[in-house]
Amino acid sequence: MGQNHTLLIGAVAYDPKVIPIWDIIREYYRKHDFALDYVLFSNYEAQVDALLEGFIDIAWNTNVAYVRIQRRLEGKAKALAMRDTDIGFTSKIIARTDSGIESLADLKGKRLALGSADSGQAAILPYHYVKTSGIDPEKDLTLLRFDLDVGKHGDTGTSELEVVRALREGEADAGAVGDSTWIRLLEQGQVDTREIRAVWTSPDYSHCNFTALPSLDDALAERFRELLFAMDPADPDIRNMMEMEGLNEWVKAEGAGLDGYRVLFDAMADQGL
Repeated sequence: MGQNHTLLIGAVAYDPKVIPIWDIIREYYRKHDFALDYVLFSNYEAQVDALLEGFIDIAWNTNVAYVRIQRRLEGKAKALAMRDTDIGFTSKIIARTDSGIESLADLKGKRLALGSADSGQAAILPYHYVKTSGIDPEKDLTLLRFDLDVGKHGDTGTSELEVVRALREGEADAGAVGDSTWIRLLEQGQVDTREIRAVWTSPDYSHCNFTALPSLDDALAERFRELLFAMDPADPDIRNMMEMEGLNEWVKAEGAGLDGYRVLFDAMADQGL
């Protein structure tokens, strides 16, 4: 017996693959007699407002969007689930090999390229870690910011590619990118490690999650989670969706997963975000 209410999920359209991802998820839930649909937003700020206003029931959020919702709800929002790859996320500081940069301390007096201002992995957290290491980013560095696709919280990866380009062309001495972006560029042969290499890796932090208001019916939320966790990658459609969405399995948002947002709460507060 399906539920009376169609659960409405919000997601941000940062790439054309978002549509087939959510079509597969919607069809999976409907096959299990669970009424679910989705709506796409052009940016996370609109999605945050839609959740807070009750237009959507659950938001598929970046870590930055999650922090903003928790700030406005005084920590009462529910984090329902995450991708396994959302836990233990890291950022890299990469540098030109001719820059003399071997560690964060060597950044002083150098040109540091950052991604979009609302990207946790390519701007907010790297800035935070540099600052807490004892370097004043505003006084001790020359910052180059590539504020591209603002509103999508770094999901498109466009600004990180600009960071790498700036290093390659000598506009910057060092730059910040997400670890997953760096790995992908290495695998695709798009970076010559004789010219650019990683010199520092951040502590672990958490990335995306399904966020709901505290008022979401507990039984409905639990059934949503049960079906999410039951997705079988042996099913070709599910496997295809998981590959496009970048996960191996869905996991509960608890323990280390939730703890991984603490540093972003601190960083965004410190930076007035």
